[in-house]
Amino acid sequence: MTATPASRVTIKDVAALAGVSKGAVSLAFNHKPGLSEATRDRIFQAARELGWAPNLTARTLAGSRVDVVGLAICRPARLLGLEPFYMEFISGVESVLTEHSSSLLLRLVRSVEEEAGLQETWWRGRQIGGSILVDFRADDPRVAPVERLGMPVVAVAHPSLTGGLTSVWTDDTTAVTEAVRYLAALGHRRIARVGGAAALGHTSIRTAAFDAAARALGLAGAWQVATDFSGDAGARATRSLLAAAPPDRPTAIVYDNDIMAVAGLSVAAEMGLSVPRDVSLLAWDDSQLCRLTHPTLSAMSHDVHGFGAEVARTLFGVIAGGGPGSHPVPTPVLTPRGSTAPPR
Repeated sequence: MTATPASRVTIKDVAALAGVSKGAVSLAFNHKPGLSEATRDRIFQAARELGWAPNLTARTLAGSRVDVVGLAICRPARLLGLEPFYMEFISGVESVLTEHSSSLLLRLVRSVEEEAGLQETWWRGRQIGGSILVDFRADDPRVAPVERLGMPVVAVAHPSLTGGLTSVWTDDTTAVTEAVRYLAALGHRRIARVGGAAALGHTSIRTAAFDAAARALGLAGAWQVATDFSGDAGARATRSLLAAAPPDRPTAIVYDNDIMAVAGLSVAAEMGLSVPRDVSLLAWDDSQLCRLTHPTLSAMSHDVHGFGAEVARTLFGVIAGGGPGSHPVPTPVLTPRGSTAPPR
């Protein structure tokens, strides 16, 4: 079928392309029961091909009620359930949604490309009034579709990664620089970083900041290892770093999250090394985990619950046609505890 111009496409055209009735198209876009998932997907695909969407005039979002906000996360369910950051972040988002009598539609996806299609389906199907986008990559494939749709979103990432989308972010460059300078001030000249997934934009920002800080301080050794944020990966990276003999072994390690830092603490004990006498450890995203270990873990601390709440407030501002626009939240600050000390 040859698509007509988007301004002239009707529900009848979508039904014909999908091979269903107009009533079926209505059921799909009103998220009503009575259709198989395969039929529903075929209808949404036909609508995408034709550039058709239901008439949204009646649900003009400025000043209207927003019942549901979307959030898709590209992480395995097992790992997400163990990660304190997202639990705190989501609780912050929920605290604001509760004030607005709104709900969160949370979905785990396998890729950002899958999420781009999901966000469009949510929006065209009128399932959400806006969405929160996280874990940005360079040239992220979600930016263009949500801009084309005019969909209200807030991107949780540095503006260099988010195109023209409203964004809320933490200043990772300043935080990483502070962490490296702190360890250098203690006397460490061989510092390693166990980072997150290399494809993530904030990982790239932290990697560049770590390299720049190490060069500026003239460190004798600086290593970086990419992982998937899991405790198992953090343990493997730590084991590899600490297996080297001095002077090729770091005397301090910075981790991109608290789970990996806790795993690193266990590996140090397994290898007969004392923390902080033999190696200092510093975690990102301070959490209760960091205060329950022995020794307690030094960490880059920030209010993750407040971060989530600010993102949600900003999204409601975008939906209403106003709000603060793109802006950073407070920069993480270093909280020294028992896991860091001068090298012996």
